[in-house]
Amino acid sequence: MDSHHSSQSVSPPFGGGTGEAPPSTAVVILNWNGERMLQTYLRSVVQHSAGEAVVYVADNASTDGSLALLRRDFPEVRLILLDRNYGFAEGYNRALAQIDATYYVLLNSDVEVTPHWLTPLTEWMQSHPDTAACQPKLLAMHQRDSFEYAGAAGGYLDRYGYPFCRGRMFDTIETDQRQYDDVAEVLWATGACMMVRADDYRRAGGLDGRFFAHCEEIDLCWRLRIMGRKVVCIPQSHVYHVGGGTLPKDNPRKTFLNFRNNLTMLYKNLPEADLHHVLRRRWWLDYVAALKMLLLERSWANFRAVCQGRRAYKKWRHDFDDDRRRIQTAVTCDPRTPCSLLWQYYVKRRKTFARLSDVVNNIE
Repeated sequence: MDSHHSSQSVSPPFGGGTGEAPPSTAVVILNWNGERMLQTYLRSVVQHSAGEAVVYVADNASTDGSLALLRRDFPEVRLILLDRNYGFAEGYNRALAQIDATYYVLLNSDVEVTPHWLTPLTEWMQSHPDTAACQPKLLAMHQRDSFEYAGAAGGYLDRYGYPFCRGRMFDTIETDQRQYDDVAEVLWATGACMMVRADDYRRAGGLDGRFFAHCEEIDLCWRLRIMGRKVVCIPQSHVYHVGGGTLPKDNPRKTFLNFRNNLTMLYKNLPEADLHHVLRRRWWLDYVAALKMLLLERSWANFRAVCQGRRAYKKWRHDFDDDRRRIQTAVTCDPRTPCSLLWQYYVKRRKTFARLSDVVNNIE
């Protein structure tokens, strides 16, 4: 028997072999030792997705009580069992390959959804075939009138690869006063809660499994955008996200992955005319960030993580040469914001998205 199939399994397909058509939407939660999160938040997903989607949990070989909890308390949730911890990116690739649906919703286990949360997302995708992916408004679980760091009301990248959102610039997080309640085309949708068209996901090659975790959804959305597809935020749907459910924001492992993967993402997706300039500038900026962690934050571990992330990027970047060539042949646009976020934030003191809207709209 093929070892790939023998090591993974999925519960019977929708319809149980009766010939019933597969569901149009599959909500897929990737889990690794997340028993507490599933116990707390999965009930809202099951309740508020009924009739609109089938809910799956793809398990990355958890060793806690996750599977026992799911089998006991959530028999309606379909299980996909992976034979080891493949991380966020490859875990989703392997899980989604086993699901027949028109739309996938990638959903973190630490997300509480709200009534009818899927309806605005699905309606938009059905009426806008040029849209590959979308996200709801992401609010903070423990400060429910504030945006949540991981995606807020849709994400962008500046010219040097620094991500920011409507509602979040670096560590400045805005209160939600409905200021971003318009549907907006963005560069990336948050991996905490992203609906993506299955055909587009496959055509773009899915998430880059080598990333393991962090920046993988930005990389995917960037590839979708340069292929001419759209990514949007639909604030008429909103969910609440804990954030940092697996690794806290200042965890050195997270720092390492963020720096390594962000640089790799730039190497894959930057237009040729900008590649060397941007990566040279990032060398300086990354080591300034590392020194700040060491001297101001007194964090030797994060200083070392930045240096290790840069070394890891340099060591493996040529593994992505074929990806880069393939991506660049498909380029239809450069969706980055043509400014330096560091300059706008620290020098011009523009610390909210609204104050940056002119440069986001290409008006310097």
